[in-house]
Amino acid sequence: MTILTETQDGPLVLTPQQVEEIGRTLDELRERITADLGERDRNYIYSIIKAQRGFEIAGRGLLYLGFLPPFWLAGVAALSLSKILDNMEIGHNVMHGQWDWMREPGLNSRVFEWDTVCPADQWKHSHNYMHHTYTNIHGRDRDIGYGVLRIDEGQRWNPYYLGNPVYAFALMMLFEWGVMLHDLEAENIVQGKRSWPEVKRLLKGQWRKAGRQVLKDYVVFPLLSGPLFVSTLAGNVTANLVRNVWAYSIIFCGHFPSGVQTFTEEETAQESRGEWYVRQMPRQSCLFSDHVRLPLSTFSVSRSCNATPYWKKVISRNAYTGLPR
Repeated sequence: MTILTETQDGPLVLTPQQVEEIGRTLDELRERITADLGERDRNYIYSIIKAQRGFEIAGRGLLYLGFLPPFWLAGVAALSLSKILDNMEIGHNVMHGQWDWMREPGLNSRVFEWDTVCPADQWKHSHNYMHHTYTNIHGRDRDIGYGVLRIDEGQRWNPYYLGNPVYAFALMMLFEWGVMLHDLEAENIVQGKRSWPEVKRLLKGQWRKAGRQVLKDYVVFPLLSGPLFVSTLAGNVTANLVRNVWAYSIIFCGHFPSGVQTFTEEETAQESRGEWYVRQMPRQSCLFSDHVRLPLSTFSVSRSCNATPYWKKVISRNAYTGLPR
């Protein structure tokens, strides 16, 4: 695999030795972080969970006073924050296996479920396996456009993409449903590349999970508020919309802004671990967040931030100058 990117000084090709040195150094960083895991990290995740649960309780409680606009707005804001924390900082990282070392049943990646319509096992397949194994590889990483949008020149154009702005807006507003349907690979169903038994299994899982979520947010809690059914329902709908817009913005603005480098399957065939690491880097705006945490597996936000100077030192030492300083 040829490692090529654009820098301020023109094209840059890393030598095989530099690539493998980056891989070895990052593996050493992973081992160092793993060996240092302990009480600080445990306290961090417990504090996030406590905050998330506090926001949810406050939000649901405030919606009982939803006939007063300030209380309704405060309830929606608190519930929105709860859902964002549950999805982005707790659920995403737990399902990456980031907290498995704690041996805490509620933080075990194999059994954890999150507050969204997408079943955890399907998200782990589409995100952990397909996206992070084949990051930015056309034909393998379906996060490039989510099977809906054309966001890279490497995607063959057709008239369907004239509707890109409409599709993008719809996906933003209904993002949790888009995430749920993502693992179905609708384009492969249309092309006859997926068998019905396989699709049926996924649909059954989605029906069960989405059914529970709809019942909880749009039936049970509104009914519990009695005469405030409509305002509570509206509050829950709004909180889910806020979470959808936030998650969409983080994922699409953070993963695929203009200039992100993509690859072909031929370019990445038989790549080494060092080459896999480097593939996460060229013009990859999520380098110091999501894609840092995966190879290291155990990073929290605080550890990601602390590791950023270390990453830049590693990269500059190997003459990789295509990153912000």
